[in-house]
Amino acid sequence: MAVGYPSAPATEQSRPEPFPWETVMHAGLCLLRLPPRDFWALTPVEFFAMTGGLRARRAGIGKAGLEALMRAFPDR
Repeated sequence: MAVGYPSAPATEQSRPEPFPWETVMHAGLCLLRLPPRDFWALTPVEFFAMTGGLRARRAGIGKAGLEALMRAFPDR
C-alpha cells in the first residue's frame, strides 16, 4: 500500500497555514542582517537555532506560585 495524498479534497479548515515567508525573510535579512547568500543557504534547523528556537524554556509558574500571587494581589 503506497502512502500518498488523501483522496478527499482538503477543506478550508483542514488546510495548513501558508509558510510565513515575509516574517522569515524579515528576521533573516533585516534583524539578523544576513547576506542573502547566507540566508538562502541556511537549513530550517539552522534558522530556527539562530532565531532562538533552541533556547531552553523556563518552567511556568506553579500552583503554589500562582496562589501566592493571588493572595498578594487579590481582585477587588
